[in-house]
Order: sequence, then structure tokens, then C-alpha cells
Amino acid sequence: MFILVQPWLSCDLNNHLIMMPVIVRKIIVCVSRNVCCCCRPNSGMMCNTSWHFNASLIKDLIPEMKKYWPDLIEPSSSEFWKYEWTKHGTCAARAESLNSQHKYFSKALELYHKYNLTNVLKDNRIVPSEQYYTLDDVETAITSFYNVKTKIQCVHPGKGGQVQVLGQIEICVDRDFQLIDCEKSTEEIWSNDIPAVAISGQSELSVCDHSMPIYYPPVPSRS
Repeated sequence: MFILVQPWLSCDLNNHLIMMPVIVRKIIVCVSRNVCCCCRPNSGMMCNTSWHFNASLIKDLIPEMKKYWPDLIEPSSSEFWKYEWTKHGTCAARAESLNSQHKYFSKALELYHKYNLTNVLKDNRIVPSEQYYTLDDVETAITSFYNVKTKIQCVHPGKGGQVQVLGQIEICVDRDFQLIDCEKSTEEIWSNDIPAVAISGQSELSVCDHSMPIYYPPVPSRS
């Protein structure tokens, strides 16, 4: 099984939250780190550190990757993609369909465009704004479109907080990249793979709480 993940939480160099859809893994297709001063990656396990990244093997994908899979900290560097390949790509490469750098990165981009959750939410009037949504709103929008169960994760508030922030949404596919229901057990799988998010005392990502409203933060000004 593979997991396509689109996180919304990240941060820019001024410590502002930004929204950036991306992709991640269980065997996995991953497009994520989105790290800077308020976010940090979990160490996690690398599958094959001897399978070195070579940017020249994906040079035809670079323009698209810079647009949909950018390094927010060092835009001109390929170190971010090297990190993703070493941590997630070499694990996904156990599958024949993803057993090269080009296959891995091109499939990640393909799946991102095919299962663009941002557009699905927008079509259901769930957009980045100052208003709050219910978890039922988000679940219904996605389930009615894809007809499978996804996993919606939030950044939960600190003690006394009353609003959770939309963090990431997982869509699961089989080895043929056909949609399937996500298993509840995937929460444990992600404990060492997703970025750890520390924002104003909030906790890390976990399954959203039905009893609490969801905040889908608007993209802040980068001025």
C-alpha cells in the first residue's frame, strides 16, 4: 500500500504559516519536509543511504518540481529532493513501479495532480479563511468525491485551546495506484515519517477531533 499525503502546514523564513500541498508515503511516495524555524523534521529511518541521489537523472522534472515540490529554504539547491529520495524514495523503490529516481519523483507529481485535495475542498466551499469548518464537512467533501475513507490529521491546540488546525490529509492507494480505504493503523506508521510541527505551543499532527472546529488557515502575506 502507498499513501499520498497533502500537508497544509509549513512555515516561511519569517516564521509565518503558509499553505503548500505536497505528497508522502507508507512504502511511499513523498513530497514533504517544509522545514524552517517553526518546523523540524523527525529523524525517522532511512531505507538505503548508499543509493545516492543524482539530480541529473530527473533534470526533465526539475521545472515542475520547483513549482509543486519546492525547497522553501534554499530554492536553488537540490538538497531537499536528495533528502526526500534518501528518506522516502529508497523505501518506495522496493516496488518495481518506483524503482528509480525518475519513476519515484514523476509518480509523486502525477499523483499530486490526480488527487488534488485543495481543489476538491474548494469545490465544496472549504477554502483557506478565518471561518471554521467541522470535521464532518471535510470528510464528506472528500469521501463523496473519491468514495474512499481518508485520514484527516490536525495540529491540536495546547491546553485550553478550542480550535484545531488542518494539518494534512492522507489518501491511500494500492500497488497499482488505485484508491483504497486508509487503515486506522497508518497513524502509527507516520510517527517517524511526518514533520514534527511546533507552532505556538501546539502539539504534533494526529487524527482530527470530531468535537472541535477546524481552522483552514489562509495564506499569509509574504511582504
